Amino acid sequence: MPESFTGRGDPVGEGGLTASELLALDRRHVWHPYGPMPGREEPLLVESAAGVRLRLAEPVEGRRELVDGMSSWWSAIHGYNHPVLNAAATEQLGRMSHVMFGGLTHEPAVRLSRRLVDITPEGLEHVFLADSGSVSVEVALKMCLQYQRSRGRPRRQRLLTWRGGYHGDTWNPMSVCDPDGGMHGLWAGVLPRQVFADAPPSGFDAAVDPVYAAHLRELVARHADELAAVIVEPVVQGAGGMRFHSPAYLRVLREACDEHDVLLVLDEIATGFGRTGALFACGHAGIAPDVLCLGKALTGGYLTMAATLCTSRVAEGISRGEVPVLAHGPTFMGNPLAAAVADASLGLLLGQDWAAEVARVESGLRAGLEPVRALPGVRDVRVLGAVGVVQLDGPVDTAAAGRAAVREGVWLRPFRDTVYTMPPYVTGDEDVARICAGVRAAVAASVEATAATGTAAR
Repeated sequence: MPESFTGRGDPVGEGGLTASELLALDRRHVWHPYGPMPGREEPLLVESAAGVRLRLAEPVEGRRELVDGMSSWWSAIHGYNHPVLNAAATEQLGRMSHVMFGGLTHEPAVRLSRRLVDITPEGLEHVFLADSGSVSVEVALKMCLQYQRSRGRPRRQRLLTWRGGYHGDTWNPMSVCDPDGGMHGLWAGVLPRQVFADAPPSGFDAAVDPVYAAHLRELVARHADELAAVIVEPVVQGAGGMRFHSPAYLRVLREACDEHDVLLVLDEIATGFGRTGALFACGHAGIAPDVLCLGKALTGGYLTMAATLCTSRVAEGISRGEVPVLAHGPTFMGNPLAAAVADASLGLLLGQDWAAEVARVESGLRAGLEPVRALPGVRDVRVLGAVGVVQLDGPVDTAAAGRAAVREGVWLRPFRDTVYTMPPYVTGDEDVARICAGVRAAVAASVEATAATGTAAR
């Protein structure tokens, strides 16, 4: 490494950094998601992105370009460097990139909020624009707690969810993530103690289990006097394990919440905007929540923004309480640049036959992933909308799986016991097939590496 990069305060210099220098600095200073410091695995250095391809600064495993099978954690539904979204960002930059939202407002936020009200399930009339998905869940839970307090029921301080869920990495969202198999078990003795139902039976098309439906109803009834709300991910449990469940259980929860005057919060941060084949996953069940959380694909992957929507009942309940305000206000709330791009992204989505595009991707994933079911070590293969999941018998060897996918020219990010893909909706048929080949290679490599490790251990 050149001498100018060895000191903490030394200048970088005018000549730019080589790929190896950037990676060395990354390892020394940059903390990546869900990793130690310094990292144990070297990240791939991306130089640019366009369409559905990521261009690397240097070839890795013989590949300079990778088809993105992850939509950048499920957000870049239109792909990268899209001219419509670029134009929206550029135009808004010429006006203003940001102004505070306290005491001020602006057209991009108003237009986006109105569009969200128009396209989300009926009854959701009020929009709180947040920074990220986790913050949108924080806001949703705060809304529910304050609503119950404003109604004269301050004992209603707990939340009910089912196991296998994931709602974010900030404080209250961590408390409603899976308490045992999730990432946040470290905080079990510190987080608020919530009420957990059993995980919903697997299978989007599976017959409804009356015993499980009764379990949900009984749990809501038993804890009704202390519950502010029920919160779940509808139809697809994302980072908790990529599990699918029948929409019928959402109807059970809606009925139980109505019976006991408990609010229903649906976290559609991962499933919103068409990912499951319905514009919002709760549409599969034909229900509407009291509070809805949105994020990820909201801006098409361009900028961080999320939204929490609620009904007039919730908003008025808070506003008539002893503290008649929702005391939450992120610095970048309603950011005009993000709002303008989000509105353009939604216009782009709704201006095309998005359902046909998602169905096309679904068909390609079904055809390409079904043969993986026959591979050794595979427990299940499931596809819904633009979501394809291969579940293994045990944990994925993420290093071996990732390298194998890259050799096929595909970017994947396996986790836990799954190798999965959630590609951009604009992914062409040939690239969908390539992604499936990458998944197959990743599964085979993981199983082989795990078997070799087991043999060596014996």
